[in-house]
Amino acid sequence: MSRYPLFDRQKIRLEDLSRRGSDLVADAVWPLSADAPPFDHPEFPRLVDAIATARKNGRPVIAMIGGHPIKLGLSRYLIDLIERGVITHLATNGSGIIHDFELAMSGGTSEDVPKWIRCGQFGLWRQTSLLNDVIAEAARRGEGLGEAAGRVIEEERLPHRELSVAAAGWRCGVPVTSHVSIGSDIIHAHANCDGAALGAASFTDFLIFAESVRHLEGGVFLNIGSAVTGPEVYLKALSMARNVARPRGESIWRFTTAVFDLVPLPADYRTGTPPKDHPQYYYRPWKTILVRTVADGGQSFYFCGDHRATLPALWRETVARLSANRGTAAA
Repeated sequence: MSRYPLFDRQKIRLEDLSRRGSDLVADAVWPLSADAPPFDHPEFPRLVDAIATARKNGRPVIAMIGGHPIKLGLSRYLIDLIERGVITHLATNGSGIIHDFELAMSGGTSEDVPKWIRCGQFGLWRQTSLLNDVIAEAARRGEGLGEAAGRVIEEERLPHRELSVAAAGWRCGVPVTSHVSIGSDIIHAHANCDGAALGAASFTDFLIFAESVRHLEGGVFLNIGSAVTGPEVYLKALSMARNVARPRGESIWRFTTAVFDLVPLPADYRTGTPPKDHPQYYYRPWKTILVRTVADGGQSFYFCGDHRATLPALWRETVARLSANRGTAAA
């Protein structure tokens, strides 16, 4: 036992989710549409080429997302890319899987943080705590956290399961993994959160993710709005994969990375990173994903823009390329 006093979570009062309200509701989730806001970038076709080539050659396309693509109502674009076999592994942080679960369960997610933190009710909602029970079961079954969430959403036929990326992964046999930082997510405050189970299920997801990265040669890694978790989990998994590949005379050098985010970067971002006394030195997507890990034969791209423009553009251009490829093959 710890020598220090612990916070007693049994004293926490959970309120009903219906009282909270949601910033995103099911009816506001975007439909698949070619009429989404335009996004033009001269290098976008090169990324789409890399994705199409990777899938043609049976190589993976791994996407790591933060929670915002789901909060912005863009789940259908990710789901469609999973169902088409474009995305072969979708990874997210803890918030991503929570938003996905809430949306599937209740038809809404994302709360008014300034409102609820004032009275100490932020994140403390009874129905959301059900995800902790899913995680405990996942640990008992040896499942990953994202895997178990998708399975339960499908098996229990949650009302809005068609909006769940985790459920889409489960249906299609595509790994959806959740990479959790202890204490960073609302469900960690709930009395039914088992830290050991949380760690076990998310660690299983990490090993699933590392196995996907082991096959990244010739593939594509997309980081969509994850400033810390995505780059750090990817970096460790890639080091593991290269460590195992090296004694076998194999390499994991020639692959493509792309970052979708809002932080402005200089035009010569590929040539290196700022010195350590510059604030952007600590912007991990730049130094980790765009420079260091592709320095020996890979290529990288950065697309600065609102996810509501860039993610639909990725979907639109990729689907168009796949359709054109099928037409060429048929001819």
